[in-house]
Amino acid sequence: MDQNAYRRWMAGQEQKAWQTPLFAMLRLISVGYGLAIRFRNWLYDRGWLPTYRVDVPVICIGNLTTGGTGKTPLVIRLCRYLDSRSIRYGILTRGYRSQEGKLSDEPAVLLKSCPEAKIVVNPDRVAGARLAVEQHKVEILIMDDGFQHRRLARDLDIVAIDATCPFGYGRMLPAGLLREPVSSLRRADAAVITRYDRVPSDATDKIVEQIRSENPDIAIARAIHKHTHACTLHGETLSLEELASLSIFVFCGIGNPEAFLSRLVEYGLKIVGSQIYNDHHEYTRRDFEQLLTEARETKADLLLCTQKDWHKVGVFSPKEMDINLAYLALELDFLEGWDTIEALVDAVVGKRRDE
Repeated sequence: MDQNAYRRWMAGQEQKAWQTPLFAMLRLISVGYGLAIRFRNWLYDRGWLPTYRVDVPVICIGNLTTGGTGKTPLVIRLCRYLDSRSIRYGILTRGYRSQEGKLSDEPAVLLKSCPEAKIVVNPDRVAGARLAVEQHKVEILIMDDGFQHRRLARDLDIVAIDATCPFGYGRMLPAGLLREPVSSLRRADAAVITRYDRVPSDATDKIVEQIRSENPDIAIARAIHKHTHACTLHGETLSLEELASLSIFVFCGIGNPEAFLSRLVEYGLKIVGSQIYNDHHEYTRRDFEQLLTEARETKADLLLCTQKDWHKVGVFSPKEMDINLAYLALELDFLEGWDTIEALVDAVVGKRRDE
């Protein structure tokens, strides 16, 4: 079962009668997993599991659920704010599926989007933080996808919550998408609700209400995923209007592909075919050749993917192709609350500088 089908299955959209015992088993496993996570958090809350602090402020960007909630564009937005403040910063990332000498998709996107950042890839966040401070002399650290990694003490926790699936169907992994209980929001300083425009206003009100029920003092910001243009293999920039005149074959391997595809339809793009892979899919030359074959069969003018996918398939692209290849640039557009996030960051930087 692929990732997209699995999400629908967990949501109860495609469950068959014979699968009921299997789902019951997954729910039993999720109860055990939830108890283990709660016990671990309890140990950290009481100081019985050690945390380690470095000599610069640490800002953590994370989430409660698996899948694409908008962490990477949120990190990029924060980096650009630090650039505007002329603050020397580093990004800590575990580098999921990174290989020696080769960055995986998310660190590669961060490197391209934030050229001033010192990026440290290390699954041991404490060791990575010490390296960034000692060797790169950074003034502040951003820990990407670190909400569950509590060994490294942080000064600010910001959680990204996808409005289209905010609380992982209310169940822990593997029966739901929650990596830890919703009650963990109590230790967060801010929540950024992403894809805010993808659900009705009454649904977003309920999301805010549930967040506030766990943490009345948490700062809440609202943002949408905004695609600005496409970048082609040959360095060209295509506006959304120019894309609308083309026949497009879409492919992606991300956490929430349905949201990506539905957005393309809303832009009025002519999608003649698509191929969905699991999140963090490791593309092969055979995959790329198959994509080209399918695109030709559908008479597509353009192969279009996300920036995360681009960094994996670009290496297989010949200089001359009969079908162009491009990625759709993405950024977070804040509807409200970004000024509050800036104030929290400024307070953290100022406090640590005064110590």
